[in-house]
Amino acid sequence: MSTVISVEHISKSYRLGLIGGGTLREDVSRWWARMRRKPDPNLKIGEEHHARHIGQEFWALQDVNFEVKEGEILGIIGRNGAGKSTLLKILSRVTGPTSGYVKIKGRIASLLEVGTGFHPELTGRENVFLNGAILGMTKAEIRKTFDEIVAFSEIEEFIDTPVKRYSSGMYVRLAFAVAAHLEPEILIVDEVLAVGDAQFQKKCLGKIQDVAGHGRTVLFVSHNMSAIRSLCGSCIWMDGGSVRGSGSTFQTVDDYLRSSAKLVNASEAVLPEDPKKEFQVLKARATNADGELCSQFVCDEGVCLELLCQVRQTVPGLYGYLQISRRDGTEVLVSDSFDTGGNSMDGLSPGLHTLRITVPARSLAPGDYVAYFSFTSPLSISGFDVDCPGDLLSFQITDPNTKRGNNRGGFFGTLLPWQVIPFSQTF
Repeated sequence: MSTVISVEHISKSYRLGLIGGGTLREDVSRWWARMRRKPDPNLKIGEEHHARHIGQEFWALQDVNFEVKEGEILGIIGRNGAGKSTLLKILSRVTGPTSGYVKIKGRIASLLEVGTGFHPELTGRENVFLNGAILGMTKAEIRKTFDEIVAFSEIEEFIDTPVKRYSSGMYVRLAFAVAAHLEPEILIVDEVLAVGDAQFQKKCLGKIQDVAGHGRTVLFVSHNMSAIRSLCGSCIWMDGGSVRGSGSTFQTVDDYLRSSAKLVNASEAVLPEDPKKEFQVLKARATNADGELCSQFVCDEGVCLELLCQVRQTVPGLYGYLQISRRDGTEVLVSDSFDTGGNSMDGLSPGLHTLRITVPARSLAPGDYVAYFSFTSPLSISGFDVDCPGDLLSFQITDPNTKRGNNRGGFFGTLLPWQVIPFSQTF
């Protein structure tokens, strides 16, 4: 496949506070004071600290390099302020880079914010034709897809209403429909889909897949990691104006979530003792089948979660709860001490006990996981929540042995048998 976007050593800097003081008079007076080494005459009391940053150079992007192939859906992730929107504005030619080069092959349709490219005084119908003209399409080409655009946006009733009267959701519906249906070679979508309702978001994600399926290229920016995982074959992680990671979507997203998560990041935990508790978890650890501490497991081995518990007083009705989640908070597996019939924790005698829970091999898909624990009882004299240590352990699962390995999506790592059976023996 040919390269449609090539970004070479792109950097973008801004000089803070030099212009835009509110009026031309204020800008001129600020410039004249600076030339005479005088304080800013427009500053209010308490703004001296702000004045120190006037004229300071800020690099929104620094030496960014990547390529995008034809028909590829590239995800771009990162925290707010990482440089994602600045990068998209350069690619969309809204602004130019301070240094570096961008080579683009084909027409670009951009959806960078609500109402991008719309004139508020024009109707929805007129804005469709305006956007098409900006993309270089003829009136006949726009008419050909006009009915599809209106049907997709689901705002037929308001298509002849000035868009200044549209809600943000209606703006996004029409803007996305225009961008996706006017057949650009490259479609750039920023976080604007978050404005729409859940049903429309799902519809848009399906359309993005369809667009890429017809050989067009999509750059998709989102804080929704599930959408990034399901849509994008590759991903770029932006941090501090630079590319911190790139490659397969699942690995890049996991690296990003691992770096930004405030969750526990350990295969072993020790908790402070609380003599007032009837029951308490004192230690926790993740081990392999040999009982060795482990933070990284292969799909083909089980994960043992062990808790050292102290019972100071027998708790009738005590039961345990386990929740295993991905780093992005997606709940993957839930278990409690009733799973195998009886409740082994009910009525534990005073003393130290080791609780072991084994997650079978091939249960979880490759990824990073966090184990959450809580222990409760409806009969406890101290209240329902007996001991809730919360997020205690984290571990990673890899799959180096399967054909698609860590590129597999979903929640499970199970290998299913595929059998070819003679037709006469089945239907």
